[in-house]
Amino acid sequence: MKTFLSIFILSLHWGNTSGFSTAKQCRHLGAVSSSSALGATPVDSIPTTTEAVNKLKKVLQREYVSFFDPMQQEFYAESVSFEDPMTSLSGVDSYQNNVDMLSSRTLFGKFFFKDAGIVLHSITGGEVNEENGAISNIITRWSLRVTVQALPWKPTARFTGISEYEVVPGGSEGVLVQHQTDYWDSINIQEGGRYAKVDKGIAIKDFLDQLKPENGNAAAAGPEVPYSLLRRGNGYEVRKYPSYSYAKIPYTRRDEGYDLLASVTQGMDPLAPAIMEVFNDDSEKTMAWPLAYAAPGENSPPPLNSKVQERMKDPMWSDCEITTMPGTVVAVGSFSDASVAPIVRKADKNLRAALENDGISIPKESETSVKFAQYDAIFTLGKRRGEVWIELEDGGHPW
Repeated sequence: MKTFLSIFILSLHWGNTSGFSTAKQCRHLGAVSSSSALGATPVDSIPTTTEAVNKLKKVLQREYVSFFDPMQQEFYAESVSFEDPMTSLSGVDSYQNNVDMLSSRTLFGKFFFKDAGIVLHSITGGEVNEENGAISNIITRWSLRVTVQALPWKPTARFTGISEYEVVPGGSEGVLVQHQTDYWDSINIQEGGRYAKVDKGIAIKDFLDQLKPENGNAAAAGPEVPYSLLRRGNGYEVRKYPSYSYAKIPYTRRDEGYDLLASVTQGMDPLAPAIMEVFNDDSEKTMAWPLAYAAPGENSPPPLNSKVQERMKDPMWSDCEITTMPGTVVAVGSFSDASVAPIVRKADKNLRAALENDGISIPKESETSVKFAQYDAIFTLGKRRGEVWIELEDGGHPW
């Protein structure tokens, strides 16, 4: 593995015009928005400039969806420059080459990468100052993934962050991107949620750590409920889950809880993870198994198996509840040890500290209990996958 990673590091520095960079291609990772001092618009041209900025924002949205195929170069200055935690580029052709490489549209890219994709979560900024016509920076928030097929185990690296575009009047379309700065949520967020640059070595380590093979994992209990990754932070993730239905029961011993839910859901294919909630005073413990989830574009999961619905009418299942969780945003902290109380509560404490440091609000009611998820089949051997969960409220996060 060391040889493969050494070769890959060399590829990162193969050249600033064609080396690895989420640059243009993902237009990702940005800084904190600020007004551009690089150019100003005559006040009587402000309505026209506003229209041009709005058009640029729509172009950026299309470029993210298509992974910059095509990349509309008329909106970029010939001398446009780019900087992210690992790479710096200058010149519109370098941008284009970089995009094509990551998206496997070049010979080099076809050898190293596949399945690159970027999801745009939001695009803000670009206001035109009424007094001097200056254009504020455009900020995008995104998630990026890319599979490194040059390595035998074909790992997938994931990044989330923001991009800051410095925009000035000019060009055939009325405005031009003059500079782009990208920041990664995993390494660039400072206390309070602001972004700042870090040493390039930190970025390279963050990337290479995602390429290490994982061996000896415990068997999964079942297919997972899918989610959208909103943030890959330092020690935590933020995910958006679709609406899903689940069966929930109170339990005393976890193995007994598994047996009871297995009986309730007989004839179905429950999903992972099993989700437990334990209140701080130990007055109540519950276990839930997801059963079905809403398809993309739908607001609710499909109806459950009619046999399960009939089974729930039997008084012996009176303690079991089958209900639907609406789509929700969840902060997640991972651990690999057994899901015993000291381990789970320590992971919950660490997650809360990380969220607070990064400026994400934690709902007050979440402090009354700890919620954790287990993905592994019970009694299996190997490296376990456990998580603590905190459901976030609208307005307490940037998504």
